Amino acid sequence: MRAFLGWLRGEKRHCSMAAIPTLEEEDARRPNRERQSLVGEQTRLINRIKAILTRFGIRSFRLSLRNAAGRLMAIRIAEGTPLPDNTRAELHRLLERLDLLRAQIRTIEGDRLRRLAAAPAAPEGPHAMVLLIARVIGVGVETADMLVHEILSRGLRDRRAVARYAGAHGFGPTRAANAGARRGWHAPAVPACGMA
Repeated sequence: MRAFLGWLRGEKRHCSMAAIPTLEEEDARRPNRERQSLVGEQTRLINRIKAILTRFGIRSFRLSLRNAAGRLMAIRIAEGTPLPDNTRAELHRLLERLDLLRAQIRTIEGDRLRRLAAAPAAPEGPHAMVLLIARVIGVGVETADMLVHEILSRGLRDRRAVARYAGAHGFGPTRAANAGARRGWHAPAVPACGMA
């Protein structure tokens, strides 16, 4: 309330107004954010499956295999007996969920690549920036897409504004910064962003 009253009185630098993104800008950020959420969910699920298997002394089960669910029947615990029925049923359900998450992640990534391939070969715009940044060695399409839609699409004045937004003001990233930018703040500096 005090900040708003100061702004109404016309006090300079008392508070600032937030720039509201357009519907197109906000919509362009959705696939990247959804993918990040799905990847986090996938990691939690893999850790949960590994924890269940570790309780029974099983450490060599490979979740990356296509027929991982089918191999559950052949697994033997340390005593030489098969996995208990309820545990095996739970693991089957978790593996089905994991397959669904992986399929959804692949769908999002495939859609992004199709959009980039179908975009007109314009010298400017978000698709051109993603393709340009992705050409930098060590920066993939995912990181390039995050940089373009989370950071470079904003009207940031200078390098300091970029650092404040990313939360890297000399002491490393802070929790007050944009979460997407905070995860990618250590990415290489991109000279094509036009910031002085």
